[in-house]
Amino acid sequence: MEDEVFQHAVSVFSSLVSWVAAGAIMFGGVVPYIPQYRDIHRSQNAEGFSTYVCLVLLVANILRILFRFGRYYEMPLLWQSIIMICTMLVMLNLCTNVRMAAELGTKRRSFLDFDWIYFWSWSRFVDYLQCVLAFTLVAAYITYLLLDSVLFVETLGFLAVFTEAMLGTPQLYCNYQNKSTEGMSIKMVLMWTSGDTFKTGYFLLTEAPVQFWTCGLLQVFVDVAILFQVYYYSRYPQKPVSHTVSHTTSAKAL
Repeated sequence: MEDEVFQHAVSVFSSLVSWVAAGAIMFGGVVPYIPQYRDIHRSQNAEGFSTYVCLVLLVANILRILFRFGRYYEMPLLWQSIIMICTMLVMLNLCTNVRMAAELGTKRRSFLDFDWIYFWSWSRFVDYLQCVLAFTLVAAYITYLLLDSVLFVETLGFLAVFTEAMLGTPQLYCNYQNKSTEGMSIKMVLMWTSGDTFKTGYFLLTEAPVQFWTCGLLQVFVDVAILFQVYYYSRYPQKPVSHTVSHTTSAKAL
C-alpha cells in the first residue's frame, strides 16, 4: 500500500515538473520582451530595440513550424514558436507606431514599393504583415513540394534553429566595434543566458532533433561571450569608437 502511494506521489510530481517545464519552454522566450515593451510604450522611444530581431525570430519560428510537418518534435516547442511569432508582431506594431509618430514629416515607405534600401523599415504595420505572409506562403509551398526529401527537411530544421542561434551575434559584434557594452541591458543578457541554458537542457532531455540542441549550445556560447564582454570592458575600459548607432543592433542591446 505504501509503495503504491509513493509511486503515485512520484508520478504526480513528475507530471507537475513536466507541465512546469513545458510552460517555461512555451512562455519563457517572450518574458524578456515584456519589460522592453513597457519601456518603449512609456518612453515612446524605440531606438534601443532593433526591429531586425523581430525579423530573425519570425523567420526562425516560421521555419520551425514548417519543419514539424517533416519531423515530429514536442508540442510545447510548437506552441513556443506560435507564441513567439505573436509576440514579435506585437513588438513590431508598437515600434512602427512609435517610430512613425516621431517621423511625421518623412516620406511613407511601403512593402509593395519593393525598394530593398528600405527593407524592413516600412511605415505601416500592415506592410510587415504582408511581408511575413508572403514569406510564409512561399516557404510553405516549397516545403509542400519537397516534404518527401529527407535532406530538405533536415536542412529546414537546421536553418530554423541556426537562424535563432545567431540572434546574439550582431550584439557581440556591436560591443566589439564600440569597445563597450554601454547601453546594453545586462539583466536582459542574463535572462537570455538562463533561458537558453534551460531550453538546451530541455532539448537534450526530451531527445529533440539534433539541430535543436546543437544550435541551443551555440546560443548559450554567444550569450556567455557577451557576458564576458561585459566583464572585460568594465574591467578594462577602452575609448569608444565614434559611430552612428546601427539599426541592425540585436534585441539584447536594450
